[in-house]
Amino acid sequence: MDPQDNESFREFVDARWSALLRLANLLTGGDRHEAEDLVQSALMKALGRWRHVENPEAYVRKVMYRQQISRWRLRRPHREPTFAAPPRDAGVADGTGAADLRITVRQALARLTARQRTVLVLRYFEDLSESEVAAVLGCSIGTVRSTTHRSLARLRAQAPELGGGPAADAITAPLGNAPKGARA
Repeated sequence: MDPQDNESFREFVDARWSALLRLANLLTGGDRHEAEDLVQSALMKALGRWRHVENPEAYVRKVMYRQQISRWRLRRPHREPTFAAPPRDAGVADGTGAADLRITVRQALARLTARQRTVLVLRYFEDLSESEVAAVLGCSIGTVRSTTHRSLARLRAQAPELGGGPAADAITAPLGNAPKGARA
């Protein structure tokens, strides 16, 4: 590129940068960084063909439109979002909250007797009805109900870290299950 072309390109960029950036800002949905990248990559393409371009503004705009369309088509779901500040709930948003809850539930269940643990696991984790649990354990439905009630009361007393809500919700939260009677 000769010095004269170089100078005319610099003058074009100085004169039209703001207008091109406004257009890119609209094309990218207000993402300032992506808009700057779009303008810069379009200008780089224009620079390579600068001698042959009759209408530089129209050429750069057309390149920007086509590049943005290509970006829309090639959007990858794994792109990292950019934030000015980290999210407020950083500990919960990274998935550690669910893992912590699973560990807490596992430890709380370990504090129960084998029968209590079995009834709660069959009832809430395996999602069996009271009659199905009674059939599996070979006992009456009343025994399942009373054992479930006592087990949940003991769980609430021994593991207050599970929260003040219904213990069944705290138990079933890690797996996303709920007892059949609790479903909407």
